[in-house]
Amino acid sequence: MTVSQHKQAIVLRTDLGMSTGKLISQACHASLKAYKKSSSEDQSEWESGGQKKVVLEIGDEYLEDRFRRAQRNDVPAAMVKDAGLTEVEPGRQTALGVGPAEESKIDSITGDLKLLD
Repeated sequence: MTVSQHKQAIVLRTDLGMSTGKLISQACHASLKAYKKSSSEDQSEWESGGQKKVVLEIGDEYLEDRFRRAQRNDVPAAMVKDAGLTEVEPGRQTALGVGPAEESKIDSITGDLKLLD
């Protein structure tokens, strides 16, 4: 029996000029929101496999597209919209969490994006 690798992708908007702390905060929101949407089986597989994560960057025009792509492929995903209390306008989409799910499913949605520098 082959054990599938699970991972989570966190996609951050880099076009908003958010500080490093704000980016980290948005990444945490995305990770937890997407985790809560995943199945208990995927959660367990991901946890037992070391909770692999990748953090990727994207511009505004494509964030919603990745979210819809995840939904079409039945991959848990969660969009983060900022409350607007610090650096970003209220309601602005800042981050997307995808998974945890099988690595191949995550890669089909985010595999072409660059790692965050």
